[in-house]
Amino acid sequence: MEKLLEVNNVSKSYGDYTALNNVSLEVQKGSIFGLLGPNGAGKTTLIRIINQITMPDSGSVILDGEPLQPNHIQYIGYLPEERGLYKSMKVGEQALYLAQLKGLSEKQAKERLKYWFDRLDIRDWWNKKIQELSKGMAQKIQFVVTVSHQPKLLIFDEPFSGFDPINANLIKDEILQLRNDGATVIFSTHRMESVEEMCDHIALINKSNKILDGKLIDIKRAYKSNTFEIGLLTQNPDAVSATLRDKFEISPASFKSINNELQYRVKIPETISSNDLVSYLTSVGQLTHFVEVIPSSSDIFIETIQKNR
Repeated sequence: MEKLLEVNNVSKSYGDYTALNNVSLEVQKGSIFGLLGPNGAGKTTLIRIINQITMPDSGSVILDGEPLQPNHIQYIGYLPEERGLYKSMKVGEQALYLAQLKGLSEKQAKERLKYWFDRLDIRDWWNKKIQELSKGMAQKIQFVVTVSHQPKLLIFDEPFSGFDPINANLIKDEILQLRNDGATVIFSTHRMESVEEMCDHIALINKSNKILDGKLIDIKRAYKSNTFEIGLLTQNPDAVSATLRDKFEISPASFKSINNELQYRVKIPETISSNDLVSYLTSVGQLTHFVEVIPSSSDIFIETIQKNR
């Protein structure tokens, strides 16, 4: 895939505090890139550098093949975690003003905003003031302002904060559609279920350093441990448990079932295949459940951070 954004060896310090230490990453065109890390890791600093709110001490940022320049701001849409709408201004007046700051003419801005206000069914909010809206309603307005100029790169920092589940799902679907329509997305969140649903690639930053980077599916493959969750109906549960304990590394499992079966997580050594395990289990009982345990984004996040303390 072709790269839209390259971050090359970027460092940033504030006095004695290092916010980013020689961080590099690549964001492919038409992808959703998850930028992850605990609070204070350096994610927001990197996002601010990409948006030219602050400048790096060293390193470079390349956008669509060109060194980042002031005019590139028209190609970027940024939804910050801390929202910045003017509470006393009317929604439509403010949206028009902000859309024109991104390079749209007044006519273009009105056309784009009408499209989004109709699409999100918020046309009745045009003459309301921001202070009359709930937090979730104001979030929708900020989302519209972020995407209305059809930027190449969209950066969403905790975009679901303040939304109820219905509206969070609505915005998630809109972000996916924007990606399908050709936009490239950087997505920063602590909601690991959203990472699972949306991200193609991820990078994990901790204590100012990038400690993990790659396709999410490849990272999951690298972190899996050849462990399987099993459910087995057998007339000899004690003997089967003893045999499993002798041959494999096992631990209790818990999953919903209508059966009263043995439930275990079984880690298979490299010298034994999953077929060997299945053959043994079916020889001593009825196999009701057999699922490979694939690490979740949350599992990977926690494990990697703990290793890099």
